[in-house]
Amino acid sequence: MDKYWKTFLKRISEDRRLNVWHLVLLMAIMQLGIDQNETKTIRVSRSILMKKSHILTLPTYHKYFKELQAIGYIIYYPSYHPKIRSYIRMQS
Repeated sequence: MDKYWKTFLKRISEDRRLNVWHLVLLMAIMQLGIDQNETKTIRVSRSILMKKSHILTLPTYHKYFKELQAIGYIIYYPSYHPKIRSYIRMQS
């Protein structure tokens, strides 16, 4: 595993602001990043993140995804084009 992701795991495991829903979303993002061989800019889709994080409802997904943005873990860049995926930038 990349040093970046090891440091990231340590950081999120020690952050008391995060609950299980934040953590599963971050783990899903991390898995996509590893699959894409990326650490900063990761292509995402809501359906894939929901599936990987086992979040079943849109309100739950949106709530915790927005909170990750507010806390400063991610910056989200939505794509409104059906053939172009949205992406996030991980914040150090």
